[in-house]
Amino acid sequence: MQERAIVVYNVKSHSLLPEDNPKIITTKSMIQLAEMDITLGRAYYNLSVPSLVEVIIKRKEGMLSSTGALSVRTGKFTGRSPDDRYIVDDEETHNTIDWGKVNHPISEDNFEKILRMMKKHVEDKELFIFDGFVGADPENRLPIRIINNRAWHNLFARQLFIRPQPEELDIRAPEFTLLSCDDFAAKPEEMGTRTETFIIINFKKKLVLIGSTSYAGEIKKAMFSIMNFVLPRKGVFPMHCSANVGKRGDTALFFGLSGTGKTTLSADSKRRLVGDDEHGWSEDGIFNFEGGCYAKCINLDKESEPQIWSAIRFGSVMENVVMHDGTREPDFDNGSLTENTRVAYPIDYINGAVIPSIAGHPKVIVFLTADAFGVMPPIAKLTKQGAMYHFMSGYTSKLAGTERGITEPKETFSHCFGAPFMPLHASKYAQMLGKKITEHGTRVYLINTGWTGGPYGLGKRMNLTYTRAMVTAAIKGKIEEVTTKHHEIFNLDMPTSCSGVPNEVLDPRNTWSDKEKYDAAARRLAALFVKNFKKFGSIPKEIVKAGPKI
Repeated sequence: MQERAIVVYNVKSHSLLPEDNPKIITTKSMIQLAEMDITLGRAYYNLSVPSLVEVIIKRKEGMLSSTGALSVRTGKFTGRSPDDRYIVDDEETHNTIDWGKVNHPISEDNFEKILRMMKKHVEDKELFIFDGFVGADPENRLPIRIINNRAWHNLFARQLFIRPQPEELDIRAPEFTLLSCDDFAAKPEEMGTRTETFIIINFKKKLVLIGSTSYAGEIKKAMFSIMNFVLPRKGVFPMHCSANVGKRGDTALFFGLSGTGKTTLSADSKRRLVGDDEHGWSEDGIFNFEGGCYAKCINLDKESEPQIWSAIRFGSVMENVVMHDGTREPDFDNGSLTENTRVAYPIDYINGAVIPSIAGHPKVIVFLTADAFGVMPPIAKLTKQGAMYHFMSGYTSKLAGTERGITEPKETFSHCFGAPFMPLHASKYAQMLGKKITEHGTRVYLINTGWTGGPYGLGKRMNLTYTRAMVTAAIKGKIEEVTTKHHEIFNLDMPTSCSGVPNEVLDPRNTWSDKEKYDAAARRLAALFVKNFKKFGSIPKEIVKAGPKI
């Protein structure tokens, strides 16, 4: 086969300055593009942040805010579309994927139909290419290529994933390629999709296709899903968690779904941030998958979240944040477009962040839940078996805007605190967690960042100052020094005191004026735990016994 050259313009501005030279990339180093056999029009390769911002503004994809951050809108898709996410069912995945409500199969034939149509759709169009990595650990990193029809999506990818050094671009070809075109729609009747929207992962061909959605979070989470499939085969535990480290090298992990506080609680001025969302745990320690952060902006407050506030500057990408007319000042309290307002920024925008994002074995793990019923303890100690139970349960409340159709908090069980991104059975990941806890003597705590004094609508959200105090006490080992009280319904041990937190807050029953209503609500939630856990099938009895009692 004759080698075909592809011209990719590596420019510093959209107008092609005189000193810019076109970069010729052969099919050997552009293998994924060559396999897709795309005839490119003009493609911009690994543009700098200023260049991308310039292109975005010229293309009218976004505008600069008063902070210098780019402001964009994602249209009707202001959250993920989990029901439109597919994995190709082939010999690579048929007997390994945990098929069901989370992992939806699509046939190889339908994947090929969509791929052929997407290739034709992007012919001779302007595309933006980012080559980089997922995984800060050189031994476990995944070389990736992100191809977008939107310049702002490419800026998002550049800020969220790990940016390569110039010499690294010629060393390792991408192992996975993602093609995202928000202006391409599937034909459900012909292509086997539920709607026009799709996020499809093909593990055999190492391709990801995304269409008919402008929500950039789909790009990030598709790569997370890939790591959750690839790393366990290497003996590395993939985790949906944030991580930080203290001055003495004490690493802490924070598990939780979107909106539970992973980003907020890990961005601690007294500790160094390793990463805000996705990590791997190898034999050497932990490492961040990403090179950036993706923080929620709704009701963002400078005083309570100063690090995130300061990170919203030039190079950051704000999604669906309403700006004041004239001044272009962000109105973080305005949720008229969505409650799921977001900002993406590189991790080095956080002062003192650990770079490269690698740390030692965690001494403490915190499971975060936003309990909309207001009945879960603010903090509780977990045994190894209890940790595995609650890890598999992944209880929280979906918060408004995180997914389409969610307008107010709703109880949910998302195994491994990230079910939409977990291709394997929950027990596989739980076994890895239990093994790590045993090997490293890691302490585990369950912390409720949700409601207290009553359910959503009657009670109030847990005071962030109290939550920070409980997290600090857990990390410093202070919780181990106080007496505990056993919660008979949830089968949890609650500390009776914690510095900086009123004692009456630590037992959720004390915060309800009607104790009988609390007991009824707690028993109802406990029954939901038990019912949900049955879906996992045969699980060791010692793990099942660590759960709530009904």
